[in-house]
Amino acid sequence: MGKETSDFRYNTGATKVPWAAVGENYNLQDTMEFVKFLMGGKGKEYNAALKEVGTALANLSKVSTPPGKLSMGDKVAEVEKMIDKYLGVEEGSSLFVSNCTAALELGYRYAGIGPGDEVIVPSNTFIATVAYPLSVGAKLVFADVDPVTVNIDPKDIAKKITKKTKIIVPVHIGGYPCDMDAIMKLARKHDIVVMEDAAHGFGGEYKGRKLGTIGHFGCFSFHEVKNCTSLGEGGVFVSNVKAYRGEARRARFLGVDFSSKIKNWLYNISLIKGKGDVVYQASNNASVTEIQAIALMQQVKRYGRILAERKREATYMTKRLSGVPGILPQDLGNADMKPTFHLYQLQIDPKIVGGDVQTLKAKLEEKGVTNIPHFGPIYRFAASIGRGFDEKKIAKTCPVTEYVFDKCYTHLPIYGLTKDQLKFMADAIIESVAEMRAGK
Repeated sequence: MGKETSDFRYNTGATKVPWAAVGENYNLQDTMEFVKFLMGGKGKEYNAALKEVGTALANLSKVSTPPGKLSMGDKVAEVEKMIDKYLGVEEGSSLFVSNCTAALELGYRYAGIGPGDEVIVPSNTFIATVAYPLSVGAKLVFADVDPVTVNIDPKDIAKKITKKTKIIVPVHIGGYPCDMDAIMKLARKHDIVVMEDAAHGFGGEYKGRKLGTIGHFGCFSFHEVKNCTSLGEGGVFVSNVKAYRGEARRARFLGVDFSSKIKNWLYNISLIKGKGDVVYQASNNASVTEIQAIALMQQVKRYGRILAERKREATYMTKRLSGVPGILPQDLGNADMKPTFHLYQLQIDPKIVGGDVQTLKAKLEEKGVTNIPHFGPIYRFAASIGRGFDEKKIAKTCPVTEYVFDKCYTHLPIYGLTKDQLKFMADAIIESVAEMRAGK
């Protein structure tokens, strides 16, 4: 057997003195701890079953060999091909990275975002959406939201585009699709990059195309709270810019380039080429592990069932709440708009109900129903104010955000609940709204 090509992370293959990629392999006891963590329990039956597993693993350990790679191996490549196929994009479009934040950075760096450049983002989103532009001194331009979907409003985007605008970042809040046709039309007209923050949107569709595959780039999250997860953390960067796919792949790990070598060394460090004359040094290590890839593959295999279950639960809630005066339940979508139902959005009409959502939230919490609106307006945070953003001034440019966030909407959990829990939640909402209308 010939010697395999080595990278600096070793795994030199068959040789008299090999250099393994894995410094210290996991043993039987380590594996048992993983089993107990992923399949916890207590009691006599659990302990008996766990003992049987321990015996079986002990027997298996006598005839098995440890993996040759734990990071960035064949399984990572395999899950990337699976994601490509699932999303309906060209092979090589998807890049598995450490989290959605790292994916977003790849898109921002392609656009060459720096001090003074303008980035149009929704006024309400998670900080990860804007962390990179904030960190490099770019100007965040907050677009107002649609009052029904709470997604970024293309009409307000159009008002806020300037010659300094380099990128638009629509966020599919709760997995409900943004109006991508209108956004892409604006982007083409002004030669602006569009990067979809589809952290909530894996598997959702807009007019026959998967969310995250419509803009120049799409970014997904597989964090533990998402519809499917890669052992708690993980993300995917999808590129529709063919020329950037290889660049992003090198940027994932500090720009290390095995296709080029310097004298007497294994590799080169190449600058990453972005849009136009943009060139940058990759400064992030967003590598992922083989175990994460295996975990993600398993969940993607059953993802159709996961989405169907979420839709059933959302449908139940919407049917229960429809027709109740003052309640505006989650839109379930249609042939063109297929949400992922990562969140269930509940809205009320304060005029009809006789109070705002803050009162409703408190009543639901008292009844034991967890709820939280996603997300706080970014311009209210100290991270924005400390960068010179004027909270009050920006708020005046985002009147819908101010109104719906403070007065109208919250989000509810819908997945993994029993029928009794769903019924209890629907009853609690109806009862709370009735109390508000009665002035209680």
